[in-house]
Amino acid sequence: MSLQNQFGKDVLLTGWGHSKFGKLTDETLESLIVQVSAEAIRNSGLEPRDIDEIYLGQFNSGMQPLGFTSSLALQLSEDLANVPATRTENACASGSAAFQQGVKSVLAGTARNVLVIGAEKMTDAGADVVGAALLGASYEMAGKASTTGFTGLFAEVAKHYEKRYGAGLGGADLGDILGSIAAKNHHNGMDNPYAQMHRDFGEEFCRTVSEKNPMVAEPLRRTDCSPVSDGAAAVVLSLGPASSAATEPVRLAGFGHANDFFPAERRDPTEFAATRVSWERALGMAGVGIDGLDFAEVHDCFTIAELIMYEAMGLTPRGEGSRAVQEGWVYKDGKLPINVSGGLKAKGHPVGATGVSQHVIAAMQLTGTAGAMQLPNARRGAVQNMGGVGIANYVSVLEAV
Repeated sequence: MSLQNQFGKDVLLTGWGHSKFGKLTDETLESLIVQVSAEAIRNSGLEPRDIDEIYLGQFNSGMQPLGFTSSLALQLSEDLANVPATRTENACASGSAAFQQGVKSVLAGTARNVLVIGAEKMTDAGADVVGAALLGASYEMAGKASTTGFTGLFAEVAKHYEKRYGAGLGGADLGDILGSIAAKNHHNGMDNPYAQMHRDFGEEFCRTVSEKNPMVAEPLRRTDCSPVSDGAAAVVLSLGPASSAATEPVRLAGFGHANDFFPAERRDPTEFAATRVSWERALGMAGVGIDGLDFAEVHDCFTIAELIMYEAMGLTPRGEGSRAVQEGWVYKDGKLPINVSGGLKAKGHPVGATGVSQHVIAAMQLTGTAGAMQLPNARRGAVQNMGGVGIANYVSVLEAV
Protein backbone atom coordinates (compact mmCIF):
# COMPACT_ATOMS: atom_id res chain seq x y z
CA MET A 1 0.00 0.00 0.00
CA SER A 2 1.13 3.56 -0.72
CA LEU A 3 -0.53 6.91 -1.18
CA GLN A 4 -0.20 6.49 -4.94
CA ASN A 5 -1.85 3.08 -4.81
CA GLN A 6 -4.64 4.29 -2.54
CA PHE A 7 -5.51 7.47 -4.42
CA GLY A 8 -4.24 6.76 -7.93
CA LYS A 9 -1.96 9.77 -8.10
CA ASP A 10 1.30 11.08 -6.69
CA VAL A 11 1.60 14.17 -4.53
CA LEU A 12 5.01 15.73 -5.00
CA LEU A 13 6.92 18.42 -3.15
CA THR A 14 8.34 20.32 -6.10
CA GLY A 15 9.80 23.46 -4.53
CA TRP A 16 10.52 24.90 -1.12
CA GLY A 17 11.76 27.95 0.72
CA HIS A 18 12.99 28.60 4.26
CA SER A 19 13.88 31.75 6.21
CA LYS A 20 16.36 32.07 9.02
CA PHE A 21 14.79 31.33 12.40
CA GLY A 22 15.39 33.56 15.41
CA LYS A 23 14.68 37.09 16.60
CA LEU A 24 14.19 38.72 13.21
CA THR A 25 13.75 42.37 14.09
CA ASP A 26 14.06 43.56 10.48
CA GLU A 27 11.29 41.25 9.24
CA THR A 28 7.53 41.35 9.51
CA LEU A 29 5.13 38.45 9.26
CA GLU A 30 4.26 39.68 5.78
CA SER A 31 7.86 39.95 4.60
CA LEU A 32 8.65 36.45 5.88
CA ILE A 33 5.64 34.97 4.09
CA VAL A 34 6.46 36.73 0.82
CA GLN A 35 10.13 35.72 1.05
CA VAL A 36 9.59 31.99 1.47
CA SER A 37 6.66 31.89 -0.97
CA ALA A 38 8.74 33.51 -3.70
CA GLU A 39 11.59 31.07 -3.06
CA ALA A 40 9.34 28.00 -3.08
CA ILE A 41 7.53 28.97 -6.28
CA ARG A 42 10.76 29.90 -8.03
CA ASN A 43 12.47 26.63 -7.05
CA SER A 44 9.45 24.62 -8.21
CA GLY A 45 9.94 25.98 -11.73
CA LEU A 46 6.45 27.49 -11.67
CA GLU A 47 5.19 31.05 -11.84
CA PRO A 48 2.76 32.66 -9.35
CA ARG A 49 0.00 32.36 -11.94
CA ASP A 50 0.38 28.57 -11.77
CA ILE A 51 -0.66 28.39 -8.10
CA ASP A 52 -4.24 27.15 -7.71
CA GLU A 53 -4.63 27.37 -3.93
CA ILE A 54 -2.80 28.62 -0.83
CA TYR A 55 -2.80 27.31 2.75
CA LEU A 56 -1.11 29.28 5.53
CA GLY A 57 -0.35 27.65 8.88
CA GLN A 58 -0.20 30.19 11.71
CA PHE A 59 -1.07 29.88 15.40
CA ASN A 60 -0.87 33.54 16.49
CA SER A 61 -3.31 33.33 19.47
CA GLY A 62 -2.80 37.03 20.14
CA MET A 63 0.97 37.22 19.61
CA GLN A 64 0.34 39.52 16.61
CA PRO A 65 -2.46 42.08 16.38
CA LEU A 66 -3.23 41.05 12.79
CA GLY A 67 -5.45 38.01 13.14
CA PHE A 68 -6.55 37.67 9.51
CA THR A 69 -3.50 36.64 7.51
CA SER A 70 -4.63 34.26 4.78
CA SER A 71 -4.14 36.76 1.94
CA LEU A 72 -0.65 37.97 2.88
CA ALA A 73 0.99 35.64 0.36
CA LEU A 74 -0.86 37.45 -2.44
CA GLN A 75 1.45 40.41 -1.80
CA LEU A 76 4.06 38.45 -3.75
CA SER A 77 2.47 38.98 -7.15
CA GLU A 78 -0.52 40.45 -8.93
CA ASP A 79 -0.83 37.02 -10.55
CA LEU A 80 -2.00 35.61 -7.21
CA ALA A 81 -5.10 37.79 -7.21
CA ASN A 82 -8.26 35.74 -6.59
CA VAL A 83 -6.35 32.56 -5.68
CA PRO A 84 -8.22 30.81 -2.81
CA ALA A 85 -6.22 31.24 0.41
CA THR A 86 -7.02 29.74 3.81
CA ARG A 87 -5.33 30.06 7.18
CA THR A 88 -5.17 26.85 9.24
CA GLU A 89 -4.69 26.74 13.00
CA ASN A 90 -4.04 23.68 15.15
CA ALA A 91 -1.72 25.07 17.83
CA CYS A 92 1.94 24.15 17.24
CA ALA A 93 0.84 21.75 14.48
CA SER A 94 -0.66 24.55 12.37
CA GLY A 95 2.02 24.16 9.68
CA SER A 96 1.41 20.45 9.21
CA ALA A 97 -2.33 21.09 9.24
CA ALA A 98 -1.79 23.46 6.31
CA PHE A 99 0.38 20.85 4.58
CA GLN A 100 -2.22 18.10 4.86
CA GLN A 101 -5.00 20.40 3.69
CA GLY A 102 -2.90 21.17 0.64
CA VAL A 103 -2.35 17.47 0.06
CA LYS A 104 -6.09 16.83 0.20
CA SER A 105 -6.77 19.58 -2.37
CA VAL A 106 -4.35 17.93 -4.77
CA LEU A 107 -5.82 14.48 -4.12
CA ALA A 108 -9.36 15.82 -4.57
CA GLY A 109 -8.44 17.23 -7.96
CA THR A 110 -9.48 20.77 -7.06
CA ALA A 111 -5.89 22.01 -7.44
CA ARG A 112 -2.82 20.94 -9.39
CA ASN A 113 -0.35 23.22 -7.59
CA VAL A 114 -0.79 24.29 -3.97
CA LEU A 115 1.40 26.72 -2.07
CA VAL A 116 1.71 25.75 1.61
CA ILE A 117 3.22 28.25 4.03
CA GLY A 118 3.97 28.13 7.74
CA ALA A 119 4.85 31.38 9.49
CA GLU A 120 4.99 32.97 12.93
CA LYS A 121 6.31 36.23 14.37
CA MET A 122 6.61 35.71 18.11
CA THR A 123 9.42 37.94 19.37
CA ASP A 124 7.50 41.20 18.91
CA ALA A 125 5.32 40.19 21.85
CA GLY A 126 6.41 40.24 25.47
CA ALA A 127 7.19 37.04 27.34
CA ASP A 128 3.91 37.29 29.24
CA VAL A 129 1.93 37.58 26.00
CA VAL A 130 3.75 34.64 24.40
CA GLY A 131 3.30 32.52 27.52
CA ALA A 132 -0.42 33.25 27.68
CA ALA A 133 -0.80 32.61 23.95
CA LEU A 134 0.83 29.19 24.17
CA LEU A 135 -1.25 28.29 27.21
CA GLY A 136 -4.27 28.82 25.00
CA ALA A 137 -3.43 25.31 23.75
CA SER A 138 -4.10 23.84 27.21
CA TYR A 139 -7.61 22.81 28.26
CA GLU A 140 -6.83 23.37 31.92
CA MET A 141 -4.58 26.45 31.79
CA ALA A 142 -6.03 28.61 29.01
CA GLY A 143 -6.62 32.11 30.37
CA LYS A 144 -4.97 31.37 33.72
CA ALA A 145 -1.82 32.85 35.22
CA SER A 146 1.27 30.65 35.25
CA THR A 147 4.91 31.23 36.17
CA THR A 148 6.16 28.28 34.11
CA GLY A 149 3.80 28.33 31.10
CA PHE A 150 3.83 25.37 28.74
CA THR A 151 7.16 24.26 30.20
CA GLY A 152 5.28 23.43 33.37
CA LEU A 153 2.89 21.16 31.49
CA PHE A 154 5.71 19.15 29.93
CA ALA A 155 7.55 19.14 33.26
CA GLU A 156 4.55 17.29 34.66
CA VAL A 157 4.82 14.82 31.78
CA ALA A 158 8.48 14.27 32.70
CA LYS A 159 7.60 13.70 36.35
CA HIS A 160 4.93 11.14 35.46
CA TYR A 161 7.37 9.43 33.10
CA GLU A 162 10.13 9.22 35.70
CA LYS A 163 7.74 7.90 38.33
CA ARG A 164 6.51 5.15 36.01
CA TYR A 165 9.68 4.24 34.10
CA GLY A 166 12.58 5.59 36.14
CA ALA A 167 13.74 2.10 37.02
CA GLY A 168 14.00 1.31 33.30
CA LEU A 169 16.48 4.05 32.46
CA GLY A 170 19.42 1.68 32.68
CA GLY A 171 20.68 3.27 35.87
CA ALA A 172 20.72 6.72 34.32
CA ASP A 173 18.97 9.78 35.65
CA LEU A 174 16.10 11.08 33.49
CA GLY A 175 17.64 14.55 33.61
CA ASP A 176 20.86 13.15 32.15
CA ILE A 177 18.98 11.44 29.31
CA LEU A 178 17.16 14.67 28.52
CA GLY A 179 20.45 16.53 28.69
CA SER A 180 21.92 14.14 26.12
CA ILE A 181 18.98 14.79 23.78
CA ALA A 182 19.47 18.56 24.16
CA ALA A 183 23.21 18.26 23.52
CA LYS A 184 22.61 16.10 20.44
CA ASN A 185 20.23 18.59 18.92
CA HIS A 186 22.42 21.59 19.69
CA HIS A 187 25.36 19.78 18.10
CA ASN A 188 23.26 19.01 15.01
CA GLY A 189 22.03 22.59 14.82
CA MET A 190 25.59 23.78 14.23
CA ASP A 191 25.28 22.46 10.66
CA ASN A 192 21.92 24.15 9.97
CA PRO A 193 22.26 27.63 8.43
CA TYR A 194 18.62 28.39 9.29
CA ALA A 195 18.96 27.53 12.98
CA GLN A 196 18.32 30.09 15.67
CA MET A 197 20.94 28.68 18.03
CA HIS A 198 24.47 27.92 16.87
CA ARG A 199 25.94 26.80 20.18
CA ASP A 200 27.37 23.32 20.78
CA PHE A 201 26.83 23.27 24.54
CA GLY A 202 27.93 19.68 25.16
CA GLU A 203 26.39 17.10 27.46
CA GLU A 204 27.86 18.33 30.74
CA PHE A 205 26.39 21.82 30.32
CA CYS A 206 22.99 20.50 29.20
CA ARG A 207 22.82 18.05 32.09
CA THR A 208 23.79 20.57 34.77
CA VAL A 209 21.69 23.23 36.45
CA SER A 210 23.68 26.45 36.51
CA GLU A 211 23.31 30.21 36.35
CA LYS A 212 23.43 29.98 32.55
CA ASN A 213 21.22 26.89 32.45
CA PRO A 214 18.64 27.41 35.19
CA MET A 215 15.77 25.13 36.07
CA VAL A 216 12.63 26.45 34.37
CA ALA A 217 10.18 23.88 35.69
CA GLU A 218 11.68 20.86 37.40
CA PRO A 219 13.10 18.70 35.88
CA LEU A 220 13.31 20.81 32.70
CA ARG A 221 16.21 23.22 32.41
CA ARG A 222 16.55 26.02 29.90
CA THR A 223 18.39 23.67 27.53
CA ASP A 224 15.40 21.32 27.62
CA CYS A 225 13.12 24.00 26.13
CA SER A 226 12.77 25.26 22.56
CA PRO A 227 13.17 29.04 22.14
CA VAL A 228 10.70 31.74 21.16
CA SER A 229 11.24 32.38 17.45
CA ASP A 230 10.31 34.20 14.28
CA GLY A 231 10.44 32.46 10.91
CA ALA A 232 8.67 30.98 7.92
CA ALA A 233 8.88 28.11 5.45
CA ALA A 234 6.95 27.14 2.32
CA VAL A 235 6.52 24.20 -0.04
CA VAL A 236 4.77 23.76 -3.36
CA LEU A 237 2.70 20.59 -3.74
CA SER A 238 2.08 19.41 -7.29
CA LEU A 239 0.82 16.47 -9.31
CA GLY A 240 3.97 16.57 -11.41
CA PRO A 241 7.27 18.48 -11.59
CA ALA A 242 7.95 21.39 -13.91
CA SER A 243 10.81 20.94 -16.37
CA SER A 244 12.60 23.99 -14.97
CA ALA A 245 12.44 22.98 -11.26
CA ALA A 246 15.62 23.65 -9.29
CA THR A 247 15.80 20.10 -7.87
CA GLU A 248 14.25 16.70 -8.25
CA PRO A 249 10.86 16.47 -6.51
CA VAL A 250 10.13 14.53 -3.34
CA ARG A 251 7.19 12.11 -3.13
CA LEU A 252 4.70 12.01 -0.28
CA ALA A 253 4.41 8.29 0.45
CA GLY A 254 1.94 8.46 3.33
CA PHE A 255 0.40 10.76 5.91
CA GLY A 256 -1.49 10.45 9.18
CA HIS A 257 -3.43 12.73 11.48
CA ALA A 258 -4.99 11.96 14.86
CA ASN A 259 -6.36 14.12 17.65
CA ASP A 260 -6.57 13.11 21.29
CA PHE A 261 -9.07 14.21 23.93
CA PHE A 262 -8.34 17.71 25.23
CA PRO A 263 -8.82 17.30 29.03
CA ALA A 264 -5.67 15.92 30.65
CA GLU A 265 -7.70 13.52 32.79
CA ARG A 266 -8.66 11.62 29.62
CA ARG A 267 -5.07 11.02 28.52
CA ASP A 268 -2.11 9.03 29.80
CA PRO A 269 0.58 11.74 30.01
CA THR A 270 3.40 9.30 29.28
CA GLU A 271 1.91 7.68 26.17
CA PHE A 272 1.00 10.30 23.53
CA ALA A 273 -1.57 7.79 22.31
CA ALA A 274 -2.89 9.83 19.37
CA THR A 275 0.68 10.59 18.33
CA ARG A 276 1.24 6.85 18.05
CA VAL A 277 -1.90 6.51 15.93
CA SER A 278 -0.74 9.27 13.56
CA TRP A 279 2.53 7.37 13.09
CA GLU A 280 0.69 4.11 12.46
CA ARG A 281 -1.57 5.75 9.87
CA ALA A 282 1.28 7.40 8.00
CA LEU A 283 3.56 4.36 8.00
CA GLY A 284 0.61 2.13 7.07
CA MET A 285 -0.31 4.29 4.08
CA ALA A 286 3.33 4.37 2.99
CA GLY A 287 3.61 0.60 3.38
CA VAL A 288 6.79 0.78 5.46
CA GLY A 289 7.84 0.12 9.02
CA ILE A 290 9.99 2.27 11.24
CA ASP A 291 13.01 0.31 10.01
CA GLY A 292 12.25 1.57 6.50
CA LEU A 293 13.13 5.16 7.45
CA ASP A 294 16.55 6.74 7.05
CA PHE A 295 15.86 9.71 9.33
CA ALA A 296 13.07 11.60 11.08
CA GLU A 297 12.37 15.19 12.08
CA VAL A 298 10.21 15.12 15.21
CA HIS A 299 8.54 17.67 17.49
CA ASP A 300 10.98 18.27 20.35
CA CYS A 301 9.37 21.39 21.83
CA PHE A 302 10.83 20.00 25.05
CA THR A 303 13.36 17.19 25.35
CA ILE A 304 10.87 14.95 27.16
CA ALA A 305 8.67 15.15 24.05
CA GLU A 306 11.46 13.73 21.89
CA LEU A 307 12.12 10.95 24.38
CA ILE A 308 8.48 9.87 24.38
CA MET A 309 8.42 10.22 20.59
CA TYR A 310 10.95 7.40 20.28
CA GLU A 311 8.34 5.19 21.90
CA ALA A 312 5.29 6.59 20.11
CA MET A 313 6.89 6.06 16.71
CA GLY A 314 7.75 2.47 17.59
CA LEU A 315 11.52 2.83 17.74
CA THR A 316 11.50 1.36 21.26
CA PRO A 317 8.87 -0.18 23.54
CA ARG A 318 7.18 2.13 26.05
CA GLY A 319 9.43 3.10 28.91
CA GLU A 320 12.61 2.21 26.97
CA GLY A 321 13.16 5.37 24.94
CA SER A 322 16.41 6.03 26.80
CA ARG A 323 17.98 3.08 24.95
CA ALA A 324 17.77 5.03 21.70
CA VAL A 325 20.01 7.67 23.28
CA GLN A 326 22.27 5.43 25.35
CA GLU A 327 22.95 3.08 22.43
CA GLY A 328 23.39 5.88 19.90
CA TRP A 329 20.48 5.00 17.62
CA VAL A 330 19.27 8.59 17.15
CA TYR A 331 22.59 10.26 16.44
CA LYS A 332 23.77 11.21 12.96
CA ASP A 333 25.67 7.95 12.58
CA GLY A 334 22.99 5.85 14.29
CA LYS A 335 20.38 3.56 12.79
CA LEU A 336 17.69 6.29 12.77
CA PRO A 337 19.06 9.84 13.01
CA ILE A 338 16.53 12.09 14.73
CA ASN A 339 16.46 15.88 14.30
CA VAL A 340 19.57 16.26 12.19
CA SER A 341 18.38 19.85 11.68
CA GLY A 342 18.80 20.55 15.39
CA GLY A 343 15.07 20.11 15.89
CA LEU A 344 12.89 22.72 17.48
CA LYS A 345 15.42 22.79 20.32
CA ALA A 346 18.22 24.41 18.28
CA LYS A 347 16.59 25.36 14.96
CA GLY A 348 13.87 27.30 16.79
CA HIS A 349 10.11 26.97 17.08
CA PRO A 350 8.10 29.72 15.38
CA VAL A 351 5.05 27.63 16.08
CA GLY A 352 3.04 27.96 12.86
CA ALA A 353 6.17 27.56 10.76
CA THR A 354 7.50 24.42 12.40
CA GLY A 355 5.57 21.74 10.51
CA VAL A 356 6.34 23.23 7.11
CA SER A 357 9.98 23.75 8.09
CA GLN A 358 10.28 20.07 8.96
CA HIS A 359 8.98 19.13 5.50
CA VAL A 360 11.46 21.49 3.86
CA ILE A 361 14.41 20.05 5.81
CA ALA A 362 13.29 16.50 4.94
CA ALA A 363 12.94 17.42 1.25
CA MET A 364 16.46 18.83 1.28
CA GLN A 365 17.78 15.59 2.78
CA LEU A 366 16.02 13.50 0.15
CA THR A 367 17.32 15.59 -2.76
CA GLY A 368 20.91 15.75 -1.51
CA THR A 369 20.71 19.52 -1.02
CA ALA A 370 20.98 19.70 2.78
CA GLY A 371 24.56 20.96 2.78
CA ALA A 372 26.39 20.30 6.04
CA MET A 373 23.25 18.61 7.42
CA GLN A 374 23.28 16.01 4.63
CA LEU A 375 23.06 12.34 5.57
CA PRO A 376 24.53 9.72 3.21
CA ASN A 377 22.03 7.78 1.09
CA ALA A 378 18.90 9.35 2.58
CA ARG A 379 16.02 7.87 0.56
CA ARG A 380 13.04 7.94 2.93
CA GLY A 381 12.26 10.03 5.98
CA ALA A 382 9.42 11.08 8.25
CA VAL A 383 8.17 14.32 9.72
CA GLN A 384 6.16 14.50 12.96
CA ASN A 385 4.52 17.67 14.29
CA MET A 386 2.11 18.06 17.19
CA GLY A 387 0.00 20.71 18.87
CA GLY A 388 -0.50 20.80 22.62
CA VAL A 389 0.58 17.93 24.84
CA GLY A 390 0.11 15.26 22.19
CA ILE A 391 -3.32 16.62 21.18
CA ALA A 392 -3.15 17.38 17.42
CA ASN A 393 -0.74 15.00 15.71
CA TYR A 394 0.52 14.86 12.12
CA VAL A 395 3.03 12.56 10.45
CA SER A 396 4.27 12.54 6.84
CA VAL A 397 6.45 9.91 5.18
CA LEU A 398 8.49 11.34 2.33
CA GLU A 399 10.74 9.58 -0.16
CA ALA A 400 13.16 10.40 -2.91
CA VAL A 401 11.88 10.02 -6.46
